[in-house]
Amino acid sequence: MTKEQKNEVIELLKGKFAQYNNFYVTDTESLTVEQVGKLRRACFNKQVEMKVAKNTLIKKALESLDSAKYAGMYDSLHKVTALLFSENPKEPALIISSFRKESNGDKPVLKAAFINGDVYSGDNQLKALTQIKTKNELIGEVIGLLQSPAKRVLAALLHHHEKQATPAAE
Repeated sequence: MTKEQKNEVIELLKGKFAQYNNFYVTDTESLTVEQVGKLRRACFNKQVEMKVAKNTLIKKALESLDSAKYAGMYDSLHKVTALLFSENPKEPALIISSFRKESNGDKPVLKAAFINGDVYSGDNQLKALTQIKTKNELIGEVIGLLQSPAKRVLAALLHHHEKQATPAAE
């Protein structure tokens, strides 16, 4: 790779890191070409961008954006790295989980995930990441909580009103 090509990759990665609040660092080393293709398709179908790049270039891209913010991610940059960029914080975790189930394996390995500024290190974080609540899910829950007391109050008021409106049997 020429210096120029390396810089192009760094610029491309910087754009992705700036665009997405969530990205996963995975190790795809032991996957076959066929499996990598399958993983790419799974990502594409879920609007997750998969990028394979050299660790040194990934690190340079992160450092030039915000060295301190991404400090917790540097340890995960070794061996073969595939980055999964996603708007939805848990989508890559779900993709990895279902991919492993289908292939009865433990690959790809999750090295780390960066979710809205928080670093999740290690493959043992995968289950927790599949259970992250997305913004829309949280909003839905809050709306549900706000609606339920109102419904109960309204139901009680209506019930009370109906009782009073019924003429007493003489």
